[in-house]
Amino acid sequence: MNKKFLITGGAGFIGSAVIRHIINNTSHSVVNVDNLTYAGNLDSLASVENESRYEFEKVDICNSLDIEHVLSKHKPDVIMHLAAESHVDRSIDGPSKFIETNIFGTYVLLEQSKEYWLSLDDKKKNNFKFHHVSTDEVYGDLGQKDSLFTEETPYAPSSPYSASKASSDHLVRAWHRTFNLPTLITNCSNNYGPYQFPEKLIPLMILNAIKGKSLPVYGNGKQVRDWLYVDDHAKALLLVALKGEIGSTYNIGGNNQIQNIEVVKTLCSILDDLVPSKIDGISKYDQLIMNVEDRAGHDTRYAIDSSKILNELGWVPQETFQTGIKKTVSWYLENYNKTQSL
Repeated sequence: MNKKFLITGGAGFIGSAVIRHIINNTSHSVVNVDNLTYAGNLDSLASVENESRYEFEKVDICNSLDIEHVLSKHKPDVIMHLAAESHVDRSIDGPSKFIETNIFGTYVLLEQSKEYWLSLDDKKKNNFKFHHVSTDEVYGDLGQKDSLFTEETPYAPSSPYSASKASSDHLVRAWHRTFNLPTLITNCSNNYGPYQFPEKLIPLMILNAIKGKSLPVYGNGKQVRDWLYVDDHAKALLLVALKGEIGSTYNIGGNNQIQNIEVVKTLCSILDDLVPSKIDGISKYDQLIMNVEDRAGHDTRYAIDSSKILNELGWVPQETFQTGIKKTVSWYLENYNKTQSL
């Protein structure tokens, strides 16, 4: 049965990948709700913007009346909540926007979703789902030991960003437990791929290298992250939204634990092959790497155990880091002029 998805943050990096996947590979329809803040980019949806199954609403999730209107107008079967402030560095410099959007915005969306859900007839009510998309950063720092984050790992967020996402996760669980709102939560590892805003590590390094700018790496660069190609994540999110067990949490990881410094060196090596002409003074792109003072409260390691989503829903990532990173670098090179507006 075809469903109507209302996706908050649909003009963002992950949200737009989900929308492209749904429109291009299914017969479901999508309403994109996005306030188009600095990281929102409708160009990422140019390939689907004229499709009859796609609609866009410029709305702030903190505006209760606007959310109520959008729900009443479009009557979605599934709400997938991705709208969030997401950059750790920005959360350290100015936490207030993260508290407002990630916590209060989620509260507004939950309240309006609950009222909308209660107004539905029994059939539609029984098929409704609220899917909250979150991060593995809520679990805190694994350290360098061999353990992995599971769905039972206690929360121990380190940054204002991860604390705000942990708060929103708790709100979603509370609305399920207290009001029986049919919710799902997913926690993902570090995403990468086309259309990512270039404040994040991989696009920043690619674009800086091409321009001959320094490649700043925090501390010794040995922080470990699990890298997940965004299109793999989009497929997992749709699968959870359609087939996940109500009230459950699913961890989504790429099974690619790599140190930040190795990510940057890999990018440099690929660029050496694809863009051999460099600025004067360097023969290899890794000569641009510059270690800078470490970020306050920087977690040393994240790594996800994705066995639950594999065992229950059959999802595995299709891209290795090697295949995904080559696709990503190629996309940024092919779309270099487009990325200058990001």
